[in-house]
Amino acid sequence: MKGRRVAFGRILLFIVLPIILIILAFKLIYIVRIYSGDIPPEMPDFTEYPVKGVDVSRYQGNIDWHVLSEQDVTFAFIKATEGSSYQDPCFTYNWKESQDNGVYVGAYHFFSYESSGETQAQNFIETVGELDGNLPPVVDLEFYGEYVSSPLSREKTRAILNELLKKLEEYYGVKPIIYTTIKAYYSYILGGGYGKYPLWMRDTYREPLIDWEFWQYSDQGVLEGYDGVQTDQQERYIDLNVYHGNLETFLKKYQLSQKGGINQ
Repeated sequence: MKGRRVAFGRILLFIVLPIILIILAFKLIYIVRIYSGDIPPEMPDFTEYPVKGVDVSRYQGNIDWHVLSEQDVTFAFIKATEGSSYQDPCFTYNWKESQDNGVYVGAYHFFSYESSGETQAQNFIETVGELDGNLPPVVDLEFYGEYVSSPLSREKTRAILNELLKKLEEYYGVKPIIYTTIKAYYSYILGGGYGKYPLWMRDTYREPLIDWEFWQYSDQGVLEGYDGVQTDQQERYIDLNVYHGNLETFLKKYQLSQKGGINQ
């Protein structure tokens, strides 16, 4: 009887294992073709995710928020700060003009691996001020510069991030949104106790498999109403996003008031 079980196990192994390997190979080929551009990036289903938005910084230059808002832009995340000392020069203008033109707004902070979470939070709070009636603060965690090839350790990154999130939550009374890339998510967020923080995921190839609140699905959107400059080149593109739900859910989730002219 024991010999029969062993033989049966071997038969299953020889049948099931090749099938699993074939499936994994097809998935790997599919992923490679997506990221190489052979397969077009997956776009959101706008009937399922009708609440659209953008995120902007000084790279979009002078923005005509009336023109931009007329292109089905319901919300915008606006860069406010970076690290412990940098403030985006266009923040004040963008913050006021976007709201004056009926756009729901949130301010975001670009995370630095080089300074403490406390001083980064202080920079954001002093620059942005109160956020009553707007979206929660956002921490943008991604790899940049030398940290692309030489990432800071998980322990050191989480120590800075935890302090930053704690200070922002203490001041604003809400959990900040964490913006992150797939690589940064698996490097720092997964398994770090961040399950209660809303996630704004960047994936310009397919809908994220990770549970997301906002999805940045394109960094090559082209809209009218901005004349951005990056170094000496005209910045043609604007980041495009969707919210994971309809307008009613969006307003209720973040305790926002209905604004005139916003489409569901």
